[in-house]
Amino acid sequence: MSTRPSPAGFLAEPFSAFGRHRLLTWELTKRDVQGRYRGASFGLLWSVLSPFLMLLVYTVAFGSILKSRWPQQVEGGPDFTLILFVALIVHGLFAECLSRAPQLVLGNSSYVKRVVFPLEILPWPMLLSAFFHALMNVLVLLVLFTLRFGAPPWTVLLFPLVLAPLGLVGAGVGWLFASLGVYLRDISQITGVLSTALLFLSSAMVPVEMLAPGYQLVFRLNPLTFIIDEARKIALWGQLPDWQGLGLYTLGALLFCYLSYAWFRATRPGFADVL
Repeated sequence: MSTRPSPAGFLAEPFSAFGRHRLLTWELTKRDVQGRYRGASFGLLWSVLSPFLMLLVYTVAFGSILKSRWPQQVEGGPDFTLILFVALIVHGLFAECLSRAPQLVLGNSSYVKRVVFPLEILPWPMLLSAFFHALMNVLVLLVLFTLRFGAPPWTVLLFPLVLAPLGLVGAGVGWLFASLGVYLRDISQITGVLSTALLFLSSAMVPVEMLAPGYQLVFRLNPLTFIIDEARKIALWGQLPDWQGLGLYTLGALLFCYLSYAWFRATRPGFADVL
């Protein structure tokens, strides 16, 4: 009898972490978050301190020394520090998935030979952990905004909704790079460079509209640029997101997600032989 899932079953399989494997996913996510700070003097506080330190470096470099400015900056409105912080939240979510994905299978090799263990859920605890840190940083953003400019716009409540399509891309990256990491061990050396390139070739540091037309296409093809721009709209300027753009982005993210999952399933039988 064929064990190939039906089309409906295949569409649901990538999201089994929120269905039949939800308890296992939850436990792995808790272990991931708690294990990262185990033994550290400040514990979970580092989830807030780390982005603050990075924000300080970028603010001094680009805000104070290079005098970076934004077209939407007006007197009494959000300054470059908050504009940059929103971008770092978005980039941090994706960068965590990108940097950790190659080790998802390699770092859990004991699970590979356990037939009953669903390897396909491994990207989800990683992604949920990244979302936890992103939302912690959003809370910090709200505090900073409130202290400096008063109550933030109500549209900031849409932040998780704007990040969700990027989360689908992160899950796809998890399956794709987890599989590649088994067969191509050097992939881990590339992801750090790629993560940095995605930051500097996005709208994190400079508005795309200020670039020469030839460079604008490169920046707009960056999967972070659209999400960064939409996150700033809802968090800083009180504007609704581009719903049509988010819908198209989500469709593209879902397609990438399913293709990556299909690649992971196709290459999984060889994991045990390589490891």
